[in-house]
Amino acid sequence: MSAQPDVESASMTDAHEGGFRPTFDISTERGGPDYGEFVGQVREFMDRVRAALPTAELTDELLDQLRGMNEKLAAVETDEWTSPAGTRIDLPARGNITLPPYDVVDAGPTGVDATITFTRFNLGGNGAAHGGFVALLFDDLGGMAGALNIQGICRTAYLKVDYRSLTPLDRELKVHCWVDRVERRKVFVRGTLHEGDRLCAEMDALFIQLKPGQP
Repeated sequence: MSAQPDVESASMTDAHEGGFRPTFDISTERGGPDYGEFVGQVREFMDRVRAALPTAELTDELLDQLRGMNEKLAAVETDEWTSPAGTRIDLPARGNITLPPYDVVDAGPTGVDATITFTRFNLGGNGAAHGGFVALLFDDLGGMAGALNIQGICRTAYLKVDYRSLTPLDRELKVHCWVDRVERRKVFVRGTLHEGDRLCAEMDALFIQLKPGQP
């Protein structure tokens, strides 16, 4: 059974009800100093699962261990505002294991530059990254570029990805996202993904700036 949130967690939930986090002043201490290593091990586990052909005996052994770990984590479950996953801005992809683990190189009103290495978990087929992970990468970094440009929060209205060439695994790639133009609450964002000079994919998206308290 999940633990009840503490008073601080409850107040944070109430403060954010109906809207996004209003500032980027987020603690980098939640989860402890080894939380980044914890997330890294979880990511490696996903890679290993994606690549493994376990015996029936190994599957049963690991299943018992996973049940135990899930019970321990369920006991400390909390709300999205308090959980370090997705809020640790000092970690790749903010410690969010649902995102490809990009590293931000530079970010500001003029755009976001990042690096990403897709791994076995991101495999689509024949050694190339799944296009859905590429789109997810663009969605997150495109939203970041939009938010930094307008100094506010925005949601995706549409996102179009053109896959220009195969996106490889296990190679460092460069991502660049920037705001093309702003029309009132409409934020038009572009993005590119490169391996060296080779264009792997490019993005054209529209984000909508949220009104105060808008979910």
